[in-house]
Amino acid sequence: MDDSQLNAFLQNPDTLFTNPSIPRVFDWEKNDMALNQDKPSSAMDEDEEESSVDSMLCDSNSRLIPFGFSKSNCTDEIMMFINAGGEALNEADSRMKFLGDSYFEGGNVMQTNEHIAEAGDCPFIYQSARFGSFCYRFNNFPPGDYFVDLHFAEIINTNGPKGMRVFNVYMQEEKVLSDFDIFSVVGANKPLQVDDLRVSVKEDGLIAMRFEGVIGSPIVCGICVRKAQNIPVPQASQEYLKCNNCAADIEVSSAQKKLMRTKVTDKYEKKIQELTTQCQLKTHECHEAWMSLTAANEQLEKVRMELDNKIFQTRTLDETVGKQAENLKNITSRYGHDKKYWAAAVHDLQEKIMIMKNEHAQLSHDAHACAESIPELNKMVTGIQALVAQSEDLKLKYSEEQAKRKELYNQIQETKGNIRVFCRCRPLSKEEISAGCALVVDFDAAKDGDLGILTGGSTKKTFKFDQVYTPKDNQVDVFADASPLVTSVLDGYNVCIFAYGQTGTGKTFTMEGTDQNRGVNYRTLEQLFQIAKERSETFMYNISVSVLEVYNEQIRDLLSTSPTSKRLEIKQSAEGFHHVPGIIEAKVDNIKEVWNVLQIGSNSRAVGSTNVNEHSSRSHCILHIMVKSKNLMTGDCTKSKLWLVDLAGSERLAKTDAQGERLKEAQNINKSLSALGDVIYALATKSSHIPYRNSKLTHLLQDSLGGDSKTLMFVQISPSERDLSETLSSLNFATRVRGIELGPAKRQVDTSELQKMKTMLDKARQESRSKDESLRKLEESLQNLESKAKGRDQVYKTQQEKIKELECQLELKTSMQNQSEKQVSQLSDRLKGREEICTGLQQKVD
Repeated sequence: MDDSQLNAFLQNPDTLFTNPSIPRVFDWEKNDMALNQDKPSSAMDEDEEESSVDSMLCDSNSRLIPFGFSKSNCTDEIMMFINAGGEALNEADSRMKFLGDSYFEGGNVMQTNEHIAEAGDCPFIYQSARFGSFCYRFNNFPPGDYFVDLHFAEIINTNGPKGMRVFNVYMQEEKVLSDFDIFSVVGANKPLQVDDLRVSVKEDGLIAMRFEGVIGSPIVCGICVRKAQNIPVPQASQEYLKCNNCAADIEVSSAQKKLMRTKVTDKYEKKIQELTTQCQLKTHECHEAWMSLTAANEQLEKVRMELDNKIFQTRTLDETVGKQAENLKNITSRYGHDKKYWAAAVHDLQEKIMIMKNEHAQLSHDAHACAESIPELNKMVTGIQALVAQSEDLKLKYSEEQAKRKELYNQIQETKGNIRVFCRCRPLSKEEISAGCALVVDFDAAKDGDLGILTGGSTKKTFKFDQVYTPKDNQVDVFADASPLVTSVLDGYNVCIFAYGQTGTGKTFTMEGTDQNRGVNYRTLEQLFQIAKERSETFMYNISVSVLEVYNEQIRDLLSTSPTSKRLEIKQSAEGFHHVPGIIEAKVDNIKEVWNVLQIGSNSRAVGSTNVNEHSSRSHCILHIMVKSKNLMTGDCTKSKLWLVDLAGSERLAKTDAQGERLKEAQNINKSLSALGDVIYALATKSSHIPYRNSKLTHLLQDSLGGDSKTLMFVQISPSERDLSETLSSLNFATRVRGIELGPAKRQVDTSELQKMKTMLDKARQESRSKDESLRKLEESLQNLESKAKGRDQVYKTQQEKIKELECQLELKTSMQNQSEKQVSQLSDRLKGREEICTGLQQKVD
């Protein structure tokens, strides 16, 4: 190649690629030209990629390394290493320090947890980065030459494509990287280093870097500043081009080489601009096509919606036509059926009219015969009418008398306090029979409620109860007399049923029973659910069950699976009733669930062995049933309680020979039973003070022992002569309770002034409590009346509608009655005519 060819090449570098006599591959790193016209196309593509990478590096002395930072490759002294976008870190096995990102201006931080392939010794550098528009300024460097290494990794646009992020890098306001694209070189989540970017620091000690985006935002992961060794600056080396024809070397200076690069760069920049313009045009065309497609899709969707609406309307019309056809068919069939029915009805009426006519003729004949046979018929009719009037008067008086008797009966029940006492005697046990124990109980007058006890020799003491059960009476007979109280619970009354007696007399058997022979508890709840089911159309009931025991004056929850040390105490709610916060209330819907609850409570009960009974109940077992009802017609709501109590055995301490813990149990049992007797006595005598708080048992049953509650006590006795003293003690207690019910003791008033003042004070307190209670009841009554008024208004509207229907029916029946009356009047006229004829004939006969 001669000088003219070289000048032409410098003026038009494209000849390097168009003239076949000039080689097509130029390796800037090897600084030589290889003449190879027959090189394959794949190799040319690789050369084009290498040349594009070289075009990114503006500093010919820099290196592009496609892997992470390695300490072994770094031989120069590191002045500072910036972990861009991350925090300061110290390597444990070396003195190398990574400074935090604090020398920047602008930009944002990006971090990732993705794995960085081939990340070298410090992979954390490439898991954080600063991106956006930013620059770095480093001060206080000694004057001299330094190497700057830039570390990159594409951790944001990990799915590409190429060209998503293209940027320039300026160092000391000189471009060191041009159109740098990380993804096009190594892809995503891979490190890329640009090493040995030489920079000179002047007297101001400043190193300034600026990252400027071409497409997208620049990004950098790390910046390393190294001290450059004192290497002389290489002089501009001469490069040579070898001619393919004459094999002569043509000298090319660095300036010419730089000019060639500049021209090639300008050419490709122009091509890039043209391609960018074409890309924008294509993008605009694609946007317009997309908008057109979107509009077409919207129109298509509207057409589909209209078509769906039309199809829906068509189906609706078809369904309507089908329903109307079916209705017409039903009306036609109903019309035919009604036509047949009324035809048969008319035929039946005609037959009935014929029968009535025949009966009328027969009656007329009988009337004439009666008139002829009984001359004083009119007097008899008058007498019968008088008797009918007298009968109606007696009926009215009887109704008034019944109402008065019912009112008096209710007053008697209120005076008695609704406390009833039943006595039940168990049979002799096998041990007692084998020991030859004699019977001391006489059941001759048991049906009348009388019970005789043989106290010695021919002496017999008689006790009176509301009901006496012999050993032959079974569980069904016992429950038959207690069953009316179940209805009272569902009606909103508090009810308490408990069994009292010495140990071994069958209290637990009476209350709980066995699987084959259920007791009062099971049968009461069974009837409770049965009545609730019968009333389900007018009432809604919610029933919950709790099982407690009072042991040594402490309340225990027998349904609790994890007992706690926290003591259960009795509290009074805002509504006025007493409850135990924290106890488990099991909601039950049938008798099977109730039986499971009863079994759990019975198994958790405290029992112990005494001289009287090997498995004696050492606590009071209490089954608490809460019933909430709502009248679906009137909206009235009630909340009532049912207490089923199996009391612990009542016997004297000397007989049980109890010691230690058993002695303490017996003392607490006798204390609570004594408190129960005091409460019942105070209620029956209507004392101003009722000692509920003397025992946990009476305090717990306070709502169901007084007020409008109903109480039933089973006193259990033994027929054996060995238990005579305990039997008499139990019967005396029960008789005292029942005797107080029938005849409350009169109050003895002291005549002294002090007693008068106490009496007046007690009376004033009682009146105040009565007024408060009356006021509360009046408020409740007012609320009930308001709810009932609302229900009656609704019932009144319903009755008005029914009255209108009845009026229509009445008009129809009135018209039919008028017709019948006309017929009867005609028959009466005929009868009168015949009676006149009969009278004339009778006169002639006389």
